[in-house]
Amino acid sequence: MITENDRRLGKRIQKLREEKGMIQSELAEKVKLSTKYIQFIETGHRRPSLKALYRIASALGSKVSELFPF
Repeated sequence: MITENDRRLGKRIQKLREEKGMIQSELAEKVKLSTKYIQFIETGHRRPSLKALYRIASALGSKVSELFPF
């Protein structure tokens, strides 16, 4: 079930990625996930694991707490 928080998290990750000038495939490669999975996260259709969140935050030069705008 997709929640509003999943959508917000995905939008925040997308925003940070775009601010870094990265495309989804670049982020996916850095965090060793598929581009499709990054797409699902950004659209709120998948909820990443804590391990994936740490890797995403690190690749974006952020802290995990900065991924949660709510």
